[in-house]
Formats: sequence, C-alpha cells, structure tokens
Amino acid sequence: MTIRLDHTIVPTKDKIASARFFAEIFGLAVTPGPSYFAQVQVNESLTFDFSDEPEDWGGPGFDPGIGQSLHYAFHVGEAEFEAIFRRVEAKGIAYGSEPDDHANGKINTRRGGRGFYFEDPNGHLLEVMTVPETGSKRNG
Repeated sequence: MTIRLDHTIVPTKDKIASARFFAEIFGLAVTPGPSYFAQVQVNESLTFDFSDEPEDWGGPGFDPGIGQSLHYAFHVGEAEFEAIFRRVEAKGIAYGSEPDDHANGKINTRRGGRGFYFEDPNGHLLEVMTVPETGSKRNG
C-alpha cells in the first residue's frame, strides 16, 4: 500500500474563522456539519482539520518565543497559483519569497517554478509553489 497523508490538524484560536480564511484563499470549501473540527477538503485524499486549541498560536507578526507556529506547503498548478496569489493580494496580506522574510513583497523562482509565503491569522506560515513543467530544464 502506498502511504498517503489523510488529514492534519491545524491548531487555531477560532476553528471556523480559520477554516473559512484558508478555504477562501485556496478556493476551497469548509465541510458543513457539526464536528470537533472545521474541515476543509484540500484534494481527493487530504483534509485540513481546524481545531480550537488553548495554546498561544500567535497571529500576524507571530513571535515564535511566545507560542507555536506551523508551516504548510502546497504544490499547485499555474492557474491555481495565480488565483491564490490574486486572493492574497486582494486581501492585502503580506507575502514574501523566503520563509524568514515572508513579507518582502517578492515571489521566488526556485526549482524552476514560482513560490511565495504568507501567514494565516494564527501565525502559521503557508507556502504556495508551482511545479516546473515536464521537460523543462532545471538548474541544479
């Protein structure tokens, strides 16, 4: 059997608001219904399960010395990248080309694709990157 990730827990201060933010930016939907988690179906085999946690999870400009922050990275196609990037810009969310400089307003071009980082309202770092086209040359 192939190993695949089925779901991951995203700790938040407000699971519904956090799930809605993530779903809106990524063009997805929050799964309706009562549940311990607010779920977002990312693809056919993966859900992000947002949960309310008492830990201090930071927020915009998160200080890792105060609480915890997680990093979630996504490979997407060019059309999805453009749509996500437009939604991030439209909301005025700071973004950047590096994990330690994710508010520099730049997009990176590593590994033959494009990518950027931004924070969710809980201080978690989200990364969006494209996969280079098959047959393209990669510098390495």
